[in-house]
Amino acid sequence: MHSLTKTNISVQSNFKNANVLIIDDNRDHGMIMQDTMSQCLPEILPVLVHSEEDALAYLNQCSREEWTLPKLILLDLYLPTRQNGWHLLEQIKALPAAMGKIPVVLLSQSTDKRDIREAYQRGCSSYLVKPLLSADWLQQFQALRAYWWETVTLPKIGYSLF
Repeated sequence: MHSLTKTNISVQSNFKNANVLIIDDNRDHGMIMQDTMSQCLPEILPVLVHSEEDALAYLNQCSREEWTLPKLILLDLYLPTRQNGWHLLEQIKALPAAMGKIPVVLLSQSTDKRDIREAYQRGCSSYLVKPLLSADWLQQFQALRAYWWETVTLPKIGYSLF
């Protein structure tokens, strides 16, 4: 099979029944991400929650309804504290089967090298610094689309990766 055809099949698979779980306690940031995602990724259903409890409740619901599993999770590190973000990341990574393998992108206003290093040590797939300006949010989500949706092949829902 031609590599371009393989790429197109991968991209189509990434977009099929695609949800993104956005976890951010800052309601303004959550709305900005949701709005920006609808501009850059209109094929994707963004699901916005504001707390650890809501995130875990949503993921628990998804375990019963596999078609709702997010293909990507955007997690605010300071939820409202770093410890809350680390705790939730740990809980997500400990979920059974494919749920624990969903890529988690940590978002933070922190550029502290210790936060970044620890994020990767704890298993995040990517670390993004939150932009300050609206135009920068748009640029960041266009890059997110290009990488996570048009370049990589995301795990298929319902597949155990082990």
